[in-house]
Amino acid sequence: MTIRIFATGGTFDKEYNERDGSLFFQDTHVTEMLRKGRCRAPVEVRTLMMIDSLEMTDDDRATILDNCLRCPHERIVITHGTDTMETTARLLGPAIADKTVVLVGAMVPYTFGSSDGLFNLGAAVAFAQTLPHGVYVAMNGRVFDWDNVRKNKEIGEFTELR
Repeated sequence: MTIRIFATGGTFDKEYNERDGSLFFQDTHVTEMLRKGRCRAPVEVRTLMMIDSLEMTDDDRATILDNCLRCPHERIVITHGTDTMETTARLLGPAIADKTVVLVGAMVPYTFGSSDGLFNLGAAVAFAQTLPHGVYVAMNGRVFDWDNVRKNKEIGEFTELR
């Protein structure tokens, strides 16, 4: 059972510019993260885009959906920025019934060393292997249904809507 991982950017993949303090994208860190985490699950990593989710457009989300629908694998993990992850989940949820899709992100960039990204990615890979078909959001050891999740900015965590 191969798991396809689609990288889209977000805090997961941000780099820090030491000269001016800005954050930018270069390439995905997912392959390195899987290696460091000693992942032995069969995975294939594909980069779809490297953008901040606040800049993600409806066309970008359509690209994610199209890639999920055309993917030959039943198990998919999508790395995504946390600010609009729930928006993408709400597009994918009603459209994907025959696959298990797990969206995952990080609150702190992986390159900062104190990131939650490595843990979140490992959890997402595990959830993708074990959950029934459907669309989910995985953050900080928890998993949420696509239609029952929000980023609670007051406490800095994902929570259920109801």
